[in-house]
Amino acid sequence: MFLSLRKIFILATLIITSSCKTTTNDSSNNSKTKPNIIYILADDLGYGELGIYGQEKIETPNIDALAKNGMLFTQHYSGAPVCAPARYMLLTGQHAGHSYIRGNDEWNERGDVWNYKKVVKDSTLEGQRPIPNTTILFPKLLKKQGYKTGIIGKWGLGAPQTDAIPTKMGFDYFFGYNCQRQAHTYYPVHLYENEHKYHLKNDTIAPGKKLAKGAAINNSESYKDYTLNEYTPDLMYDKMIHFISNNKQNPFFFYWATPIPHNPIQAPKRWVDYYVKKFGKEKPYLGQRGYYPHQNPRAGYAAMISYLDENVGKLIQYLKDQGIYENTLIMFSSDNGVTYSGGTDGEFFNSSGQFGEKYGKGKGFVYEGGIRVPMIVSWPNKIKPNTKTKLISSQYDILATLSDITGFEPPKNDGISFLPTLLGENKQKEHEFLYWEFPEYGGQVAIRMGDWKVVRQHLKDKKEPTLELYNLAKDPTESNNVADENPEILQKAAKIFKREHTDAHSNNFRIPLIEKGLLVK
Repeated sequence: MFLSLRKIFILATLIITSSCKTTTNDSSNNSKTKPNIIYILADDLGYGELGIYGQEKIETPNIDALAKNGMLFTQHYSGAPVCAPARYMLLTGQHAGHSYIRGNDEWNERGDVWNYKKVVKDSTLEGQRPIPNTTILFPKLLKKQGYKTGIIGKWGLGAPQTDAIPTKMGFDYFFGYNCQRQAHTYYPVHLYENEHKYHLKNDTIAPGKKLAKGAAINNSESYKDYTLNEYTPDLMYDKMIHFISNNKQNPFFFYWATPIPHNPIQAPKRWVDYYVKKFGKEKPYLGQRGYYPHQNPRAGYAAMISYLDENVGKLIQYLKDQGIYENTLIMFSSDNGVTYSGGTDGEFFNSSGQFGEKYGKGKGFVYEGGIRVPMIVSWPNKIKPNTKTKLISSQYDILATLSDITGFEPPKNDGISFLPTLLGENKQKEHEFLYWEFPEYGGQVAIRMGDWKVVRQHLKDKKEPTLELYNLAKDPTESNNVADENPEILQKAAKIFKREHTDAHSNNFRIPLIEKGLLVK
């Protein structure tokens, strides 16, 4: 009897010990099997500038392959038609009616913030108005789930020497431009690495510098000031690979906020030469609409996008070589639609697809060409390859989606997780509406409800405000205003606007007709 009880005790002890060890191992394994997450955000890349979205002149084989190995979104939107608010909404999960940042804000009261040479000497003139230090960005929440977090590229949400720099807002590592204005050259005098300036071997060539008087516009020597020693996208890519190499044993989140293809047009010579040969001789851009001149602007612009594509391919190959590709979720998108300035020729490239590229239809405007963006998601063994979704979604859905994937508790936000769509499940919740409110370019608002989209322009300038309604299923180019025929749709939109709009923190972001309650007449 004694031996029997002793055996039972030993057996029970072994079971309990084994159970404890299994639990510990499971916890460790769960940590290791959490997916790495890489979010790639291009800058001003139009909906139609990738081959997979119909581009015929610019070659993007690596990004196209990413889509073929994953899922292509055809109705995905940025939260805003310009840089800073789009990035804020991406990282907070808030739409424009709730956002602290609703437009670009250069914090002008500090002094001559647009003077490049002064800003180089005085960092207190650098960067944009800081977001509150209480703002919750999802990288901070990922850190609580055991993720290492990094960012390269463009920040734009808080100046140096404030509490709104990346390393104080949830990122373990930052390398790139703190300031959007400094990103108007790909050969700056400095970048930032974490909290400190990272000095480059480049001259102080201020953005917008024109050709020398009397320079021969068809002589490449005339443009030598615009190609210097250290090209920032090269440096950023190397820093990203270094971060991944140092953190590949743990789950990591990396935000690749590339400045490409935002103006100015500056690209590696080998890629420019490739497209000069492909496109032939062209008329130089002389800087008439801002940014640096370029001898071959179409070739230079295409070169920037193909260079980015090349680096996406290099990154994917690196992940495969390190044995971590299979456990890495990759998202690729753009912060807004194609620009109209700096020598960019959107009409030549059909950069917005069917949505239009002329001024008033692309970047800076809440029409489809300004806010509908490419979106590709790859996740081996989770997402069925070569799939496509028409789900109406927004970049402010990313926070909710990553919450579902990684398990962090989300703060109050306006997003809906699209994880069920990624996994091919039939339980996807859909948005009742998507919401845009943009105080620049005359003051604009928009709301999409299913196939219907309400647009209002000129709510802040001296022009007559518009009231527009489009059925995107029948009229994706927003050419036929049917507002007069559908008063009930307008009333539905008015109720949503009234419910969703909150007063903007900054006077710069306030739109008078919204504040007066005259959004929809």
